[in-house]
Amino acid sequence: MDIRQLSYFLEVAKYKSFTKASNELHISQPTLSKKVKSLEDELNIALIDRSARQITLTEAGEVAYEQAQIIVESLESFSTHLHDLMNVKKGKIKMGIPPLIGFLFFPKIIKEFNSIYPDVEIKLMEHGANKVKKEVNDGLLDLGVVVLPADKKVFDIVPFIYEELMLFTHSSHPFAHRETVEVKDLEDESFILFSEDFALHDRIIQECRRAGFRPNVAYESSQWDFISGMIGENLGISIFPQSIAAKLDSELVRAVPIVNPVIPWKLGLVLKKGRYVSHATREFIKNMTSMYQSP
Repeated sequence: MDIRQLSYFLEVAKYKSFTKASNELHISQPTLSKKVKSLEDELNIALIDRSARQITLTEAGEVAYEQAQIIVESLESFSTHLHDLMNVKKGKIKMGIPPLIGFLFFPKIIKEFNSIYPDVEIKLMEHGANKVKKEVNDGLLDLGVVVLPADKKVFDIVPFIYEELMLFTHSSHPFAHRETVEVKDLEDESFILFSEDFALHDRIIQECRRAGFRPNVAYESSQWDFISGMIGENLGISIFPQSIAAKLDSELVRAVPIVNPVIPWKLGLVLKKGRYVSHATREFIKNMTSMYQSP
């Protein structure tokens, strides 16, 4: 048994497909299948049930999957420690980030970091904040960017952005010309929200309930530009952080401050408690927080 066999098995289990796993690993499907079969032969037990259209893990496969994750993560941590000792300016950072947050802040952040550490590879995975937290906790990501709060018992948290949420509506909407709006004023409106993977989805519903009503959700999407386009067609309203206002056509879509109460939107980096943090990751955090100081 070697680490490559375990890594190949993990990819097949992750994608539930030899074809998808082989594409991700950049090897041929027969080679991948042969490697996984050799692992099964060595262990003298079937790990994968190949009888169905979509492969599944056997009971032994489930156990092997959990243990293989621990082994591979431990070896990666071992290699990272040694690499850091040799050259702290090189490394790899695996980071999860919601698309909206990535669009608003990270082109500038990554450009700045790359200008200082051009040999550090940053691999971005775009997910909703809820999924980002899960993958950080599972050890699949080095760090993630999420909407706070997050569980302090599970994560080390580094706050870095504070904004307020605003109402976004078509310029012809009666609210578009108001100085401010309260959430309770939105009871009869049609909302266009991010899908349930996104923390902002739950936050908006929570604020509406606090105001005494459940929002009428007309549409959901995982793409902020689709939502803004729907607002631009006067198909509903939404609530976004204030930074979005600078990205939209103010003649078509208007941003109105929400008051009584103001709704804070706090972003932070989350890292799994107790997990080794590479020097490259530490430098990234230091560089980013120097650009954005959260109160």
